[in-house]
Amino acid sequence: MTKRVAVLMGGWSAEREVSLSSGKECADALERAGYTVIRVDVDRDIAVRLRELKPDVCFNALHGRWGEDGCVQGLLEVLALPYTHSGVLASAIAMHKEQTKRIVAARGVPVAEARAVTIAEAMADHVMAPPYVAKPIAEGSSVGVVIVARGENRPPQRIAQIPVTGDGQIMVERYIPGRELTCATIAGKASAIIDIVAADHLQFYDYEAKYAPGGSKHILPAAIPERVMRAIQAHTVTAHEALGCRGVSRCDFRWDEARDELIFLELNTQPGMTPTSLVPELAAHADMSFPELVAWMVEDASTDR
Repeated sequence: MTKRVAVLMGGWSAEREVSLSSGKECADALERAGYTVIRVDVDRDIAVRLRELKPDVCFNALHGRWGEDGCVQGLLEVLALPYTHSGVLASAIAMHKEQTKRIVAARGVPVAEARAVTIAEAMADHVMAPPYVAKPIAEGSSVGVVIVARGENRPPQRIAQIPVTGDGQIMVERYIPGRELTCATIAGKASAIIDIVAADHLQFYDYEAKYAPGGSKHILPAAIPERVMRAIQAHTVTAHEALGCRGVSRCDFRWDEARDELIFLELNTQPGMTPTSLVPELAAHADMSFPELVAWMVEDASTDR
């Protein structure tokens, strides 16, 4: 019997539009793979809707808060509906950048010095010597990231606009120059590595670079020394396992070639599945088509993840 898959997309986070794009691509691919697909634009009545729809599996294509921070995962556990990606605990931890750094660092993954501070503290004076990065402690897709350049006398006013968590904190982290490298874990194994080059008019791999056509160039496989490649792949699987992730995840790194310093930035438990996203490209490089990738994710779905 054909599985009925509810593709959860949209939601109300800052990443709603990205999620709608991911959801459409995944739903289309699942239909091509032979599944019966129900497209669900998630609102706060989602529990009632899922009880009415009675899907066999939920494909979680939500991004950002509420969709990838353990909230919808907890709801799906209560409803006893199998779902894709990571479970409640791994999703909640991975969404919180400071907690993620603490856990992976304890497993030997290299991280940059960072502090969790309030907006008021970050605005009063530099909490570390520039250059540094001020970012939301629990958002994705580079939403709200501010780079404070060397030589700036005062923290820039745009820090005041960074989204905060319930405790009012953001994260300030030492800026790591160099190349942006990313690696996925699919079925417990590390993928190849992409070297991401943001368009010339962009300061870094920001929201526009991630999702706008032409926002970035992806070099696959990355032209890096084999020892760096092996280190990234090992750290990617270590982080995935340390946080208790399931299904597909993706880790981002910076490699300062001049200093030969490799730094883990974050782990994404709900990687984008848009036409410009990285995980579908990494899967294709491994001869796994997009319909094959999402079908594997559906068959891997469960509760108690």
